[in-house]
Amino acid sequence: MEVDKDLAGRNEKINKSMAGAPARSRGGKGAGLAFLQVLQLAARGLAGGSAALLSSAVAVGKPRAGRDAELRVVQVPAWAGSAGPGPGVWDCNGDRREPLSLANLRKRNPECGEEELASRLDHGEAKATRHIFLTRHSQNHVDASQEKDRTLTPLGGEQAELTGLRLASLGLNFNKIVHSPMTRAIDTTAVVSEHLPGVSKVSADLRREGAPIEPDPPVSHWKPEAVQYYAAGARIEAAFRNHIHRADAKQQEDTSVICSCHADVIRYMVCRALPFPPEVWLHLSLKDSSISHLVVRPGGRGALRALGDTGFMPADKISRS
Repeated sequence: MEVDKDLAGRNEKINKSMAGAPARSRGGKGAGLAFLQVLQLAARGLAGGSAALLSSAVAVGKPRAGRDAELRVVQVPAWAGSAGPGPGVWDCNGDRREPLSLANLRKRNPECGEEELASRLDHGEAKATRHIFLTRHSQNHVDASQEKDRTLTPLGGEQAELTGLRLASLGLNFNKIVHSPMTRAIDTTAVVSEHLPGVSKVSADLRREGAPIEPDPPVSHWKPEAVQYYAAGARIEAAFRNHIHRADAKQQEDTSVICSCHADVIRYMVCRALPFPPEVWLHLSLKDSSISHLVVRPGGRGALRALGDTGFMPADKISRS
């Protein structure tokens, strides 16, 4: 009891200090307030994490030299929709295909009540898992002046062969290959498909290369004009919504699809599927002709089984363009 009284007394003092903290203590992006909050946590017995928390509070008030002192506010594009349920909470209806959200409750039969609704929801539940293999195009002539001339290099051709062999070795019954209409993706798909006879190829304009969203934190080596994000962002988001989602309720068997496209598109899709903040997409790195494997469960949750896998290539065949 003596310990409890002592803790209560310290908490009361800290609360009074926080309530009466002058404006200058709360300046500097909340450094003073953050520090007092850490003290309060320490007083409540969180001794194990006190040192780390205290150092974090100091870091908030004193930006490192050369770093921006101001906090960046990232403007979420209008096409991105609502922010979802909040940080740390998985949005189980991120693909907007959750059965209850699709049910028209106005058509409920009052005589059947809950039994009818339960039956409709069960009928609308997905039963199968979707496997999506996102392959980046192989090495190409990046110095070409026109997009149509960005054909594969000799090394790129070898990379595509190895990617095709790897996908074929998985023994999966691929439904189709959806590819970008850009030359380097078309060429890569042509080589890969030689190892997957009978698998249809579909060109999808939504999967063209582009700048999906302004990266945060920013990078110095790549700064597109704002109009590029405006032009490509909504298109790539549409590609994600069109391609990364749970199976249709009528689908009984698991399916596997290959999407042959570009690093920008793949990284954005991976971030959106997990979900990570999509603004971090540019801080992921993908090698040429690499394979990323996304899984979407019947309940709508995504999982990443591989990101930029090139382990099936000899070291001298690996490149990043």
